Amino acid sequence: MSKPFHFKLEKVLDYRGQLEEQAKAALAAAQAKHDRQAELVSGLRDRLAAHMDKQAESNKSANDMWLWRQYKDALEQDISREQYRLSELELKLHQARQEAVARSKDRKLLEKLKETQAKKHHEEENAREEKENDEMATLRYESENF
Repeated sequence: MSKPFHFKLEKVLDYRGQLEEQAKAALAAAQAKHDRQAELVSGLRDRLAAHMDKQAESNKSANDMWLWRQYKDALEQDISREQYRLSELELKLHQARQEAVARSKDRKLLEKLKETQAKKHHEEENAREEKENDEMATLRYESENF
């Protein structure tokens, strides 16, 4: 009866799997934040474009033009600020992606080691069983002939 394969680093492999799952969750959260921020920036740009279209529609008084410019400037500042936040989130997203890839590589490396050791174990067990069978056959043959 062959011995079952036991991987000595199984707990380390499990831990690396947990780290990989945490990194994937962090990546998903970073992606969601990035997407929300990108929608916000896009919405602000759409509002600015609509506001710019309104300016060409009618003749306005000096007060209306001042209000129009103030709102335009405020929208441009909002866009600039939110675009900066989007850039920060892109950086965090990139870092989270790199972390997830690194964790995945770590886990896959240990899984490959486990597969290699399991294959070697099974080959050794098969060779041991074959040797035992050959010895048994030799003993039977010798006892029958003598």
